[in-house]
Amino acid sequence: MKKIVYLLFVFTLIFGARSVYADEYTSAGYKVLDPVMNAGGYGSSDSYKLFGVMSQISIGTSTSLSFGNNAGFLYFPFASSPVVSTTAGNGQAILSWSPSTGYLGWTASSYSIAQSTVTGGPYSYANGLTSPATRTSLSNGTVYYFVVVAKDAFGNAIASSTEVSATPVGGSGGNETGGSTGGSSTGGGGGSSSVTTGAIFNGRAYPKTTVTLLKDAQVVATTVAGADANFQIALSDITGGNYIFSLYSEDKNGNRSSSLTFPVSITSGATTKIGGIFLAPTIAVDKSEVKKGDNIAIFGQSAPMSDIVISINSDEEIFVKAASDATGVYLYNFDTARLEMGDHNTRSKAAFKEEISPFSKTAGFKVGTKNVLALARSATCSKKGDLNDDCRVNLVDFSIAAFWYKKPLSATFKPKEKDRLNIDGKIDLVDFSIMAYYWTG
Repeated sequence: MKKIVYLLFVFTLIFGARSVYADEYTSAGYKVLDPVMNAGGYGSSDSYKLFGVMSQISIGTSTSLSFGNNAGFLYFPFASSPVVSTTAGNGQAILSWSPSTGYLGWTASSYSIAQSTVTGGPYSYANGLTSPATRTSLSNGTVYYFVVVAKDAFGNAIASSTEVSATPVGGSGGNETGGSTGGSSTGGGGGSSSVTTGAIFNGRAYPKTTVTLLKDAQVVATTVAGADANFQIALSDITGGNYIFSLYSEDKNGNRSSSLTFPVSITSGATTKIGGIFLAPTIAVDKSEVKKGDNIAIFGQSAPMSDIVISINSDEEIFVKAASDATGVYLYNFDTARLEMGDHNTRSKAAFKEEISPFSKTAGFKVGTKNVLALARSATCSKKGDLNDDCRVNLVDFSIAAFWYKKPLSATFKPKEKDRLNIDGKIDLVDFSIMAYYWTG
């Protein structure tokens, strides 16, 4: 795959920045649904022009000893959707978003904000913005709808958030930052109003499963997703400030998703809305060791009717596609004849309409000379170094520990430090060394 990306880069240098496309072309008379390459204007007519296609009959048919041609949308780079939070103010709205993460060579270089007073647009665009961004000159009491669009170095849109909204509300003093419940508690007007500081989280998980929200590594709320996998969690009466929030869910088999972690700045006296959350799928395999040439079942759960892309780690990463059913369950029987003997791992991501989830955890297996069924999920796991209860020690745990580095520990975090770290009532370099020892990635 790296070779193909390199070849595309070389073509770009030779033919110009506009010579490589991965767009969907449409007209009243035809539709091209294949990434195409402009190599000089061949194959044209009065009504349409097709510059050339690099493709293959099916996966794995266009190969040689020196290169492989993995054509089609499945093999093109992609970027995750930004998770957006909005805070309404007096005549303004503040938008913050998580970075769009590129895979297979794609990188988000800039962001635009699409704005409208009608859900679904049409939108006006403000380009070249960074998070957080403030949209001003808004009318108080009017609902505004926003979409954050990530763009690559050539200005092409590569990912977009789900639509979020904010309703500016004027402060009683005329220039305060107002909340969704009214103006500031002091100022003119002959009285005071109650101001609530809160946050609302909206997103997509798995149908009828429990979604857990953590604030600075502490569980603060849970909810149950609907049959469509959508969920909403509302926090109220919290203090304004900067927090690290995490969300995870468990599928119907008890397999936990990877934690989606992101920073949020909560504004005092306002309700901050965080949308565009799409939890990664769960993933598991039916064998811990599989005889080379036999199938291994890769399965899990995501949002219903989603497109699932499964990555299998090998000498060259292999991608296959599946689809989740009405309950969000997906299954792919993978033929291991294509894999080398030895250890491998697999992970998955989901796409629903324009939304793309992060990658799941990895599930490991071995290609060998016999079939060994995977053990049932253990009810417990080693907790040393694991600060967010996902049976792994990785950057999420590192970021949680970093938050408490050289700070007084809260009453709820102290028992976790005692149970899983250095038992000295503080976070320092010794605790990071413990996590490094138990690191799973």
